[in-house]
Amino acid sequence: MTRVIHTGDTHVGYRQYHSPDRRQDFLDAFEAVIDDAVDADVDSEGPDAPLANGGAVDAVVHAGDLFHDRRPDLPDLLGVLSALRDLSAAGVPFLAVVGNHEATRGSQWLDLFSDLGLATRLDDTPTVVGDTAFYGLDHVPRSRRDDLDYDFVPHDADTAALVAHGLFTPFPHADWDTETVLEEATVDFDAVLLGDNHVPDRAEIEGTWVTYCGSTERASADERDARGYNLVEFGPDAGGDATVDIRRRSLDTRPFVFVDVELSPGEGVDRVREQVRQHDLSEAVVVVTITGDGDPVAPATVEEAAVEDGALIARVTDHRAVGGDATAAAPDVDFADPDAAVRERLRGMELSSLGRRLDETVRDDAVADSNVRDRVAEFVADADPVAVVNDEVDEADGDSSSDADDETPDANADDPEDQVSMEDFL
Repeated sequence: MTRVIHTGDTHVGYRQYHSPDRRQDFLDAFEAVIDDAVDADVDSEGPDAPLANGGAVDAVVHAGDLFHDRRPDLPDLLGVLSALRDLSAAGVPFLAVVGNHEATRGSQWLDLFSDLGLATRLDDTPTVVGDTAFYGLDHVPRSRRDDLDYDFVPHDADTAALVAHGLFTPFPHADWDTETVLEEATVDFDAVLLGDNHVPDRAEIEGTWVTYCGSTERASADERDARGYNLVEFGPDAGGDATVDIRRRSLDTRPFVFVDVELSPGEGVDRVREQVRQHDLSEAVVVVTITGDGDPVAPATVEEAAVEDGALIARVTDHRAVGGDATAAAPDVDFADPDAAVRERLRGMELSSLGRRLDETVRDDAVADSNVRDRVAEFVADADPVAVVNDEVDEADGDSSSDADDETPDANADDPEDQVSMEDFL
């Protein structure tokens, strides 16, 4: 028997709504999955329960889009490295494929994690965990799929699973035919574990279970259901035939409050605000949609009121504006320089000289993707006890000495209590 967590579409680093809090939420959700994998003492009852015989898992299988961007920022990269280090220390392997968000022309971040012994990049050769052989199929652009031969190396395990990233049939928005994959594959798969579609779903195709795990955080306002992952158990039934059992487990993520308001003639902003106030807005992302008739509503008025009532973020969409309603308020559009925003954010962080070099290397468009990976790998391999991230800010004078454009070393760089070694993250 083999039991795994099937997750994906974690999109670590996504600065949703331009909010640093939301970016942290995506990393927190990924860390929560890792915590569940490490912690074997979980409840075995209820609809979100793990499979029978406790909660221990043999592996975490990630179906792509670990990062939201192919050039993740330093805090996100270090956060993932720290989580994978915890998983490795618990003896739980991390098996993964590359999704479309993180795909580059050359080497991948997943290759770096593999070089560090923290992950396995699945491919056409079997990676056997327990009694199950796992194979991988990275995201492939539609224009290049005709060249795929689905030629997989044979295995001797009891069961086999293909982990892939893409929009597969028979699920919505599909452009990749699952039946073709299963028919042309040189290995018989008992399950196909998918990523890319953020909605969890499953179907059985000619005896093979095909399932999406869904995203671990809400990447859009359309994702209203609870976020989570799949727990998948491979094992023989009483007759010795291979079986696959798939169950859901929810994650405790930041609350989203969805408020749908249909205005009648004569109703306006007061009605909308009244509907919003009926909900607990504390630290929530509030998503308001307006339909019907009624008076024009300025979205900013409702959003500001929701934030004053405790919401982290509020967004209002007035569907009556679709079609050129001149009375609807135009949305605010910010064309701010993203690089300037990054520099401003870095000024609020305490980074050592090494931390700044890592950040500059990751974000430098002039550095090839493969070279970025190699440079970071060199930093990691050295693992000298230098300060990488210092969360301590001198509140006595209210000043931070760190500046992304300042080459002067940090004043406290020689203080051991203020240093965080790269080894602490790896």
